[in-house]
Amino acid sequence: MTQNAIVWGIAGLTAAGVITRPFRWPEAIWAVVGAVLLVVFQLIGPADALAGVTKGTDVYLFLIGMMLLSELARREGLFDWVAAIATSYAKGSPKRLFVLVYLVGLVVTVFLSNDATAVVLTPAVYAACRASRVRDPMPYLLICAFIANAASFVLPISNPANLVIFAGGEMPPLSRWLATFLLPSVVSIVVTFMCLYWTQRRALSEESLAAAAERPVLSRSASLAGWGIVITAIVLIVASALHADLGVPTFIAGTITTALVLLLTRQSPIETIKGISWSVLPLVAGLFVIVEALDRTGVTTTLANQLVSLSSVSEGYAIGVAGTFVAVICNLVNNLPAGLLAGSVVQAAHVSDKVAGAVLIGVDLGPNLSVTGSLATILWLSALRREGLDISSWRFLKLGAVVMFPALVLSLASLVLV
Repeated sequence: MTQNAIVWGIAGLTAAGVITRPFRWPEAIWAVVGAVLLVVFQLIGPADALAGVTKGTDVYLFLIGMMLLSELARREGLFDWVAAIATSYAKGSPKRLFVLVYLVGLVVTVFLSNDATAVVLTPAVYAACRASRVRDPMPYLLICAFIANAASFVLPISNPANLVIFAGGEMPPLSRWLATFLLPSVVSIVVTFMCLYWTQRRALSEESLAAAAERPVLSRSASLAGWGIVITAIVLIVASALHADLGVPTFIAGTITTALVLLLTRQSPIETIKGISWSVLPLVAGLFVIVEALDRTGVTTTLANQLVSLSSVSEGYAIGVAGTFVAVICNLVNNLPAGLLAGSVVQAAHVSDKVAGAVLIGVDLGPNLSVTGSLATILWLSALRREGLDISSWRFLKLGAVVMFPALVLSLASLVLV
């Protein structure tokens, strides 16, 4: 067996471990074990492995800042308050509540990342449904899963995978980003809503809501956390417009906001720190090492040449093929490793913004097909299980096929028209 084949074997087993979680071990363990095996068997040198890890520095800082803000907002009840307000505005209409939850999920995803929608908004929506005595909360909970991916390329900050794709390269400035992704994002959001609403129309027509309870009062600490999120979003949009890295400002904003709220409430930072999913950092670091090893097998060069070849035939053809191919692959291996590899390919191929955009849309929107497609959907499923709920992989796949493919096809088509 050649060295390259062994690298591919370890990478494949690592991806399988991350997706299926044998022995119920956390995803991070499998990513770290895969990276360590590559070093132990001298398939990648320690210096090269370290180089792979350091490529993700901006991503780690971004994730820490966003996780701090998300956990702070959760602990202070900000998302519970938002969900309760949406419920009160529904005025007893299940369909109106569906629209309002979708809009809340859209805002949270765009300005606080798709992982926040999956981890923090999901339990808040469930709590709001329980307070309204909703018989079947699943239609509303499905919103949290699908909007988390459908709206995750509105801004660079909407999905950590966006930073992963451009790790080691140049993040496009905000003006160029919006010129490329604004129309496809709008198409993705609208088509996903229409398809998801159509699939849930019968359940919504049979649903009834209890009379809205009194609107809760927003505490000072929750209000401060909310303002911290708003200011962070503004800072990141400005940083993106100035073509600056997003990790450092996110980390600083998250740290300052957390410190101010904890000082105001005189709380210890221990509980907030404990509530953060720190395992996502070694997960991403391990995957960076895996992709660094794969890059040394020549796969990046091969795929980059294929992408250049597709682009030479027709830009529209390259957009359709690349976007669809990456979208499907993300559901087989998860969009984090797929995004890392796809980012290396795009940087090596030096293709147009539209072709690179098709790859990113595939990485961001494609995971709406299956429960294992993205980290956000995996986190959403974990949030459901904590509430005693579950959805089978087959049921989600059937729903995802109806919702994801129309949104993907039309988003890629709109990218051609940009």
